[in-house]
Order: sequence, then C-alpha cells, then structure tokens
Amino acid sequence: MKYAPADARTHLDATMRWLCVAQDATADGGVSRMYHLKSGWGASYPETTGYIIPTFLDYARLSGDESYRQRALRMADWEIDIQMPGGAVQGGTIADPASPAIFNTGQVLFGWARAFRETGYERYRKALTSAADYLCRVQDADGAWRRELSQFVSAPADTFAYNIRTAWAVLLAAGATGRADYRDAASRKLAFTVGLAQPNGWIAKNCLNDTERPLLHTIAYSLQGILECAAILGDTRARDIVATACGHLAVIFYKNGGLAGRYDDRWNPAVRWRCLTGEAQLAIVLWRLADLTGDAQWSEMARALNDQLRNTQQLRGPAETAGGVKGSYPVSGDYGQYQYLNWAAKFFADSLMCEMRIGGAGASG
Repeated sequence: MKYAPADARTHLDATMRWLCVAQDATADGGVSRMYHLKSGWGASYPETTGYIIPTFLDYARLSGDESYRQRALRMADWEIDIQMPGGAVQGGTIADPASPAIFNTGQVLFGWARAFRETGYERYRKALTSAADYLCRVQDADGAWRRELSQFVSAPADTFAYNIRTAWAVLLAAGATGRADYRDAASRKLAFTVGLAQPNGWIAKNCLNDTERPLLHTIAYSLQGILECAAILGDTRARDIVATACGHLAVIFYKNGGLAGRYDDRWNPAVRWRCLTGEAQLAIVLWRLADLTGDAQWSEMARALNDQLRNTQQLRGPAETAGGVKGSYPVSGDYGQYQYLNWAAKFFADSLMCEMRIGGAGASG
C-alpha cells in the first residue's frame, strides 16, 4: 500500500515521534527493537539504541526540542548500565542472554562518542574508552575482527565485512580521545576491507545469513563505513570503491525503477521485495558522496530514494505504526517480516536530515 507523501520535514517529524513511542514502549530507557504486527513491541535493543543516540541529538538541534536531547542521554546512560565487563556490548536484545558482539559494541560506541562530545561528561568518556579498548584488544593483526562476533547471525565468521562500520566508530573514539592506537586499528580494518573489493565495487564476505546474496542493508553498512573512514583518513581509493558500487546501483535503480532487497556479486537483483532499511542507508551514502564530491548525480538519486521511501510511510493511524518504517516492502518480505524496525526509522530520519541539509529541502521540505 502506498501513502500520499509529504515534505521532508513532515516525514522526519513523524519518524522521530515513532522512535519516541518505541522508546516509551520499554521501561528501561532503551529503544524497542521493533513493533511486530502480530506480537507487538519487542525488548530494547542495545545495538541500534546506540546509534539512534546521534539521530536524537541531531534532531534536538534541528527542532530546538530539548526533550530529544534528554531522551538521547537517557539512552546513553542505559547503555552504560548494561555494558559488559571488559567493555563489550551484548548481542541481541536485552531479553537475550548476554554475549559480547563486536558489531554491536561498535554501534553503541557511536552513541557514547557523540554523548561525550555533546556533554563532556566523564561517564561517557569512560564507557567509550572501555568499548574501544575492547575492540582493539580482540582485533586480529590484519585488521579484521573474527572473534566474539554475534551468535545471532548465521553466516560464517569471515563474512562480516560490514564491521568496517565498527572501524568508523573507532575512528570517532580516536577523535574524542586523541588515541593514536584507535586510529591505527581503524586504518587496518579499512585496508582489510578495501582488499575485499572487486573491480565492480562489490565487497565480498558481507552478509548476515546468505553468503551469495547479501542484503542491501549490509551492503549499505559496508559502503557507509568505507566512505566515512575514507573521509576521515583521506583515502581516495576507498572512496572511489564506494562511488563505483553506487554507480552500479544507480544503473539498476533507474533501469528498474527501484532497488531489490538482495544482490549477487554481479549486482544482479536476487529477490523481488525491497529492503527499506537498506534503501534509507544507501540514500545517506549518496548524500555524503554528493557532499564530498560535489557531484549532483548522487543527490538526485538520494532524493529519489527518499521519495520512494516516503511513499511507503504511513503518517497517520495507530501510534504503533504511524511514522514507522517497515523492514521490507511489502511488509511480508523476508527482512524484518511484518515488523516496523527501529533502525529502519533511524536511517530514514538521518536521510531526511541529509536531504534538508545537503539537498536544500529546508526546514519545511
């Protein structure tokens, strides 16, 4: 079902209201993993709550609404309360038995680094330092992370190329603390990930559960991680890999009128359903490419992706769904089936704020 789209600010406001409802659906300060159309709200999800923190702080600044800042800091404090001994963050939701997870730790590191930058509070510096120390300690010499990966992902341990996004978080920790060893660790991971790239921009070993046909979600995770690490480290070769991959996706997008939820290593669509999370993430990558290169082709595609996402978002109705973003389109698709995902909403909000800042949409669309 398609809905009548509105301007960027209207959809942004609705998305942020839904994320507030998702936070309030739990009693601990974290954000509910999802709203399931059949079973209702899930437990708080440490991984995604961590990277939702910067989104709330960005929106607080944009809107002037201090309550979003307070909500973000409540999330950051909750993450401290549940941080594991040794600095790691657990995999799964808070309802699952705690086990350390590299990717999840990196995603919460985004939140602590931003909270520390915003407030200067020592508790956030201690949490981010403990997490970054842990990530450096379990990293292999070649830059890869192969130990203490998530038990909730079924793919083999050497298929986690999307952990380059964790390296980006470690670089932010380096910026917050001045620690050269953090920067070195992230640089090694970038070099390792660049080594997985094929001439067509495809990043091998990059999936959650299908080694041959990864999700657009994890593809975009990798592209964003590479691009942001490249921007900080001044690595133009890495940035070019992202542009090459996005070029192939642009051909598909304009030829087919949209994107699929999974692709193979020749950029052939592998499923009929859409991964809305991945589309929002890719739009962010495209906005950043436009910002970094000045090339309008990237912002044009990003805006078109945002437009397609707006067409799937219901602005009115029950609080459990109004402003939320489905995992798949249609909602019966295999990714986040019958669910509105908190990270899908987070990435769509980020992309809409990029549209307003980089694309010239302005405060009202």
